[in-house]
Amino acid sequence: MSHVSSHSPPGQSPLRTVQVLGGGSAGSSAHVRSLASGLVARGVRVTVCAPAEADRAYGFTGVGAQHVPVPRSGDPASVAALRLACADADLVHAHGLHAALRATVALSGLRTPLVVTWHTRSHAEGARAHLLRLLERRVARAASVVLATSSDLVDRARRRGARDARLSAVAIPAPRQAVEYGDPDRSRHKARAELGATERPLLMAVGALDRHRGYGTLLDAARAWRDLDPVPLLVIAGEGPLRTVLQGRVEDEELPVRLLGRRDDVCELLPAADLALLPSGWESRSVLAQEALRAGVPLVASAVGGIPELVGDAAELVPYADAEALAAAVARLLGDPARRELLRERGVRQAASWPTEDETVAQVLSVYDELTQAWPLV
Repeated sequence: MSHVSSHSPPGQSPLRTVQVLGGGSAGSSAHVRSLASGLVARGVRVTVCAPAEADRAYGFTGVGAQHVPVPRSGDPASVAALRLACADADLVHAHGLHAALRATVALSGLRTPLVVTWHTRSHAEGARAHLLRLLERRVARAASVVLATSSDLVDRARRRGARDARLSAVAIPAPRQAVEYGDPDRSRHKARAELGATERPLLMAVGALDRHRGYGTLLDAARAWRDLDPVPLLVIAGEGPLRTVLQGRVEDEELPVRLLGRRDDVCELLPAADLALLPSGWESRSVLAQEALRAGVPLVASAVGGIPELVGDAAELVPYADAEALAAAVARLLGDPARRELLRERGVRQAASWPTEDETVAQVLSVYDELTQAWPLV
């Protein structure tokens, strides 16, 4: 793998990049921190334009980047702050649709190359869907290069008029090793005891409680699991607008489900689960899928978006919104230890095939080099 010299060529100033982050999902925010860290280590100057709370949560300044607080709103003051931050940049890299739209407006009239990473896709219906298409088209056409995290997003960018759209896998930072928590078996037992699953199978789903995550289907499937012996416990980590509706269903239907709310210790809870569940209507490079396979937790997921290419044969894939298929796949796996062990082995092997953070940085930097011709790879 090629690396970049950590020193500028004689007489040449370091490459100056601005990373623009909007509201920022956990995945895109962690990616920007990883990218900033790798770029700074290679001698690149990095400014991260993001809301103040994003720097507090992800520590961009802690890895050597400059942080310019820019609110996520599209008001003139926000765009003006962004334009000022980008004034002396050699290249601007925006992450997500709304960040890319603001960067497009801020760079209007300038010849600064714009790279846009599409980490996910937005959901909209009716008039909002039409507006979303217009926004996607404007961003796709303004970008010098669109980097997309799954093949279907690459296709979507091309349909919206991108001049150059490429697949660009985004590595999520590796979790801290289990050894930091002491004995893994003890940690697992402690987590299961806390969640109330010492004598029963533990199923885990993670993600915002919104309508595109497939939680309605998941609760439908949980009805069927009440017939299993012992009855598995499903825990869902996440918060969102459907909290009240989902909690109401759990209570009214007496489902074996616990809503955990927002948790900061998912990396510790996940290895305690017998199965990880991902019933979403669409995902790109799902953080849960990656963390589950890396931790050796068998995964049952919807066959949507970038999931099939991400997991290969290392997960059980079911049709989206098919509660019967989901329930059957879970029941089958719980009754088949050999199949769970096979998926565990395949998962760890599949995870090892994903690009590392270092490889991700190198790929992004090669794109920057193409666009600026100012930072030769050596």
